[in-house]
Amino acid sequence: MSAGTFRSLRNPSYRKWFAGSLVSNIGTWVQRTAQDWLVLTQLTHHNATALGVVMALQFGPHIVLLPFTGSAADRFDRRRILIATQSAMFVLALALGLLTLAGVVALWHVYAFALLLGCVTAFDAPASQTFVSELVGDQDLSNAVGLNSTSFNIARMVGPAIAGVLLSSLGTGWAFVTNAASYLAVLVALWMLRVHARHASAHAAAQGRGFVDGLRYVASRPDLTAILLMLFLIGTFGLNFTIFISTMAVSVFHEGASRYGLLMSIMAIGTISGSLLAARRQKPRIEILLTSATVFGIGCTLAALMPTYWLFGAALMVIGVSALTFANSTNSLLQLGTEPAMRGRVMAMRLAIALGGTPIGAPIVGWVADTAGPRWALGVGAASGFAAAAVLLHYLARHRHLRVHVDAGRLRIQLDPG
Repeated sequence: MSAGTFRSLRNPSYRKWFAGSLVSNIGTWVQRTAQDWLVLTQLTHHNATALGVVMALQFGPHIVLLPFTGSAADRFDRRRILIATQSAMFVLALALGLLTLAGVVALWHVYAFALLLGCVTAFDAPASQTFVSELVGDQDLSNAVGLNSTSFNIARMVGPAIAGVLLSSLGTGWAFVTNAASYLAVLVALWMLRVHARHASAHAAAQGRGFVDGLRYVASRPDLTAILLMLFLIGTFGLNFTIFISTMAVSVFHEGASRYGLLMSIMAIGTISGSLLAARRQKPRIEILLTSATVFGIGCTLAALMPTYWLFGAALMVIGVSALTFANSTNSLLQLGTEPAMRGRVMAMRLAIALGGTPIGAPIVGWVADTAGPRWALGVGAASGFAAAAVLLHYLARHRHLRVHVDAGRLRIQLDPG
């Protein structure tokens, strides 16, 4: 990779933030793994419904609190918001760890902590995503978004492995305590940061009706509306990888747990590759968003048709690269295309759509897999990619006067300036 791939790390403030976030992301995946293990093996007898309740309590607040979370990120100092939210998450993780170590933890404790954590992260996420632009500026925002995704995906690979060691050697409680300690890295980074760019939106959003103004703003911007609709389609019906991979591994290829895990790792290689490719780009382009949605549809189609386990794994890498490119492109384009005073609210909408679509789409995709077969479930994912591409093509044709022609044997796309 060229030096440009990591150019945001030349910024001392972002470098501190990136290091602290990487440690914290690893801790988060340690806790997620340990929490699933605690619920499934210690507090219930492999009760998947209880695990689903935990997930709903943890991610539901992003939707319920949407009228408040984005406005908070726009109105108040994001660094102070993050210090408050990261401190609260430290306390929650430590308290759950101490209850578990004391041997008194009950299922309702996990429910309560999941709900509280969901409420805190609902305020933390939009502030965290928009805070990056204060550290690196708009010029390097796309690069920083790509590096953040790389950090997240590295943590997704490393965290569960660390959790496995902790669970087998020290117990579940110590995994939660480890996550609590990881928040200290972010808090130290936040205290050390010197953000030169002022929080320009703090006073700009002081007047108005907050969330309602955000909705009106998005409704008045066909480009933002198109991107959010694309995210809903792919996020709801396409990003159900656990269902796709598990049902194909078990029902189609008749493989065991180890081969299922290997497919998940292959997928992770694709997502990390996609995040590094995103970091290399100087700036996000609407054409990249169109390409990634189309390639996602093609990747799901290929995966549905693959006759062998290894060819299916190869198709998963295509899906992983395109899915990560799509996610990063929506993030960067929404932030850079939004006025600073509205970024928090728009990013909160993005997070609510990305997280809120899963409870809608996962049961539908699961039902298709059960009734028609896993290959048809992947067909639903493919359709979501092609539908998202159609949404963007409609916007480009109507608002950017899309023109397609062949030049020197290559397909060229011309657009009016956005």
